[in-house]
Amino acid sequence: MNTLQLIYEGKSKRVYAIDEGRLVMEFKDDVTAADGLVKAVAMGKGILAARVSSYLFDILEKSGVRTHFIDYDGKRRMFVKRLEIIPLEVIVRNYAYGSLLRRMPLYKPLQKLDPPLLEFHYKDDDLHDPLILEEDIIRVGIIDNSTLNCIKEVSFNVNKILTSFFESKGLRFVDIKLEFGIDRHGEVVLADEISGDTFRVLDERGEHLDKEVFRRTRDVGSLLKAYLRLAERIGIGIEDVYTPS
Repeated sequence: MNTLQLIYEGKSKRVYAIDEGRLVMEFKDDVTAADGLVKAVAMGKGILAARVSSYLFDILEKSGVRTHFIDYDGKRRMFVKRLEIIPLEVIVRNYAYGSLLRRMPLYKPLQKLDPPLLEFHYKDDDLHDPLILEEDIIRVGIIDNSTLNCIKEVSFNVNKILTSFFESKGLRFVDIKLEFGIDRHGEVVLADEISGDTFRVLDERGEHLDKEVFRRTRDVGSLLKAYLRLAERIGIGIEDVYTPS
């Protein structure tokens, strides 16, 4: 595994090539906020993010969602299908929060959005992933209308499945960022990760079990405690993960 070719390194993951059809996603302990301006290392965070992602991808696969997930090594590496990644971030919002409140302050904080609100952002760190319209996506040729409609349908379905799952654990699913790719058969496939790095979830006391903890406090200990609580609440073993004092 040490001889794998590194083909990409981002803020939270490294991606290695196994062969023409498979990749390894290695989850780092690095954590960032404020568009990467704030950086820290949270020992054990990579394992927790990989474990939660693998667990939730498995749930989605069993629910009929096509994903890039293949297998999980039990630690910080997830084996996935190689895709042509679509440069879009899809955000599904169940409650008004975060940038939505800044963009449209007439919403009340945590106002329930029924039906859920779908947003598209052009995936480009240098441009800070700007919000774009569906018409923009089609007119500039990022994807065609058929692919866009498929992404919308899958995004709502993923959100419905995960909302139901988290509700069954007594948790409130606030929003999620999704990414997609195209496989070698031309099919739309859910990609990236599904963890506290990419969604917001609240417990019955209104406390975050996600990256919002670090955005607010800049404290890695508090972040790890939140991620550990998330794993415990959804039934994932964490005995081998470092526990902050």
